[in-house]
Amino acid sequence: MVKTKQKYWLIVVLLVFILYVFIAARPIPVETILTSQWLRSLESDYPDFEDPGALIPFELGGRFGYVGTQGHFTLNRVTQGYVSLSPEAWAEYQALPESIDIRNPQNTRILTIENSRGYPKFLDGRIFMINHEQMSLSLVDEAGAIQWTHDFASPLTYMDAAAGLVLTGSLDGTVELLDGGGGLVFPPYEPGGSRYSVILGCRISRDGSKLAIVSGIDPQRFLLLERFGDSYKVIYHEFLSEGFRREVHLAFIDNDRRIVFERNGGLGIYTIQTRESLYLPLEGDIYAIDGSGNDGLLFVITAESAPRKNLVVVRLPGTKIIEAPFTSQTAFLARQGSRIFIGGGTTMASFELDKK
Repeated sequence: MVKTKQKYWLIVVLLVFILYVFIAARPIPVETILTSQWLRSLESDYPDFEDPGALIPFELGGRFGYVGTQGHFTLNRVTQGYVSLSPEAWAEYQALPESIDIRNPQNTRILTIENSRGYPKFLDGRIFMINHEQMSLSLVDEAGAIQWTHDFASPLTYMDAAAGLVLTGSLDGTVELLDGGGGLVFPPYEPGGSRYSVILGCRISRDGSKLAIVSGIDPQRFLLLERFGDSYKVIYHEFLSEGFRREVHLAFIDNDRRIVFERNGGLGIYTIQTRESLYLPLEGDIYAIDGSGNDGLLFVITAESAPRKNLVVVRLPGTKIIEAPFTSQTAFLARQGSRIFIGGGTTMASFELDKK
């Protein structure tokens, strides 16, 4: 155990050294640098603190919890079951639980869902329940009561929520958009165009005006729908040739000005204003993505082969400016404003984006 801990510390110290030498010492982009803020071990006996800053939910190294921008953990627990986690709430539960406790980042119980018959999903500041067969979705109110339930003809494969809307994708290749009351905004939509129909990713922009979808196998497709009046129309689609038979990474980034999506051998980056799609080759599978800032930077962790990982920093629309390899079975990536959080093994580090 001691040798294992020392190994992880050596890995992270090496990672920090790489980040400092290859990132802090050179511009990303001009006049922007990353400076190290803190380094923490999840296995150290740090007491829990009330952190005045924003809290970042994490799952890393067989643990989960919340860390503040100053490096204090308000929650740091060994994972013992299934975990649902968001900035506002979390729950840990076993398979087929009779009830589920929902707790806040300070570990205070918010509510208990009795006769749960499923598992919780926290999105858009709301609590949803997906039943065990993944054939129905329910909205839970602050008292733990079911507000509405929507049934599906096929198991859910992906879901997202924003602007009071809920977007779902199913195994049969159907996309459904629900309003705040659980009703359909438009009839179920099937992108089609593939040998096998399945929805592998779907996202809503923050204002609810755009929907991004990755669908099908052989070939796979990327689609962007935009709201026109009371309906949504496809404004762009692209065949991705070889695809995945699993969930794909897909996200609106750069203040919803772009969409990044996983494709064979790298990333696709679509710029909404110019309607241009760019292919960025990357080695390995995509492990994590964060492009939540407004500074034109995209952070990506790729996994080439266990336990090799690679941190890639991209200057949008698609120029790799940093590649920093490190070794870890697990990894973590998050961003809060100008602060970047990176984890490997059971250690987490924070870096500040500064102007120089």
